[in-house]
Formats: sequence, structure tokens, C-alpha cells
Amino acid sequence: MAKREKRHTNHSGYFAASVLLLAFALQGFLPMVSVLAASDPLTETQTQSRQQEQIRDLRQQDQLQQLQRDQQLNNLQQELQSRPMDNRDSRSQQQLDQNQRKLDQLKNDQRLDRLQTEQQLNQMEREQNRSRQQEQIRDLQRQQQMNLLQDQQRQFQIQRGR
Repeated sequence: MAKREKRHTNHSGYFAASVLLLAFALQGFLPMVSVLAASDPLTETQTQSRQQEQIRDLRQQDQLQQLQRDQQLNNLQQELQSRPMDNRDSRSQQQLDQNQRKLDQLKNDQRLDRLQTEQQLNQMEREQNRSRQQEQIRDLQRQQQMNLLQDQQRQFQIQRGR
């Protein structure tokens, strides 16, 4: 029985040493945490600046893409209007009218996309939660890419006369 009690005492000694070692480790760790917490406002300001810059870049990228889309639509409009009118039968005239309606719809959809994008960008600028703002930036980038691809596909279909 005496051996068992002695063994039990040794384990409690190990436990006490582990607790002391942990306390010393935490003592060295706590000043580091306070230093990191003190630098947090600087990091927050830098993050905010980066995100505002990303929003400005997104706005500029969107404006450039819109200009390119407008140019493509104008070219397509000119192409549709330049087709000879004298030898059009009723079927080709119907096809031309249908293509013109599709082009008009595409223009309207792009106007709507512009307004929605501008609204999202304004909302992002007002967003206080930085992680939510970053998520909105990524979502808008994906949405812009999808819109661009869809517009290109629709323009191609109009050009082919479908």
C-alpha cells in the first residue's frame, strides 16, 4: 500500500510541474497577445484601405467592360443595319426584326446590369463588416464575369442570326 501512495504522489508532482510550465509559457505569451491587440487598429485600417481600393478597381473595371460592351453592341447594330434591304424576303426580314429585338433586349439587360452593379458597389462602400465586404467583392467579381460571358454568348447568337 505504501508503494501505491508514493506512486500517486509522484504523479501529482508531475502534474504540478506541468501546471507551472504552462503558467510560465502563458506568462510569455500574454505580452505577445497584448502587442498583437495593440497593432490591430493599424491592421484594420490597412485592410479597410485595401478593400476600398478593390472597390475602386472593381468600379473602374466595370466601367471599362461596359464601354467595351457598348462598342460591341454598336458594331452589331451597324452590322444589322448594313444588310442589304433590296433583296430581303419576308423570312429574312422577320429574322432581321427578331435579331433587332434580341439586340434591344440585350441593351436593356446591360443597362439593368449597370444599375445593379452600381448599387452593389455603393452598398459595399457602406458595409462596416470587413469580412462581409470582402465576400461582396468576390461575389460581384464572379457576377461580372458571368454577365460578360452571357453577353458575349448572346451577341454571338445574334450575329449568327438565331
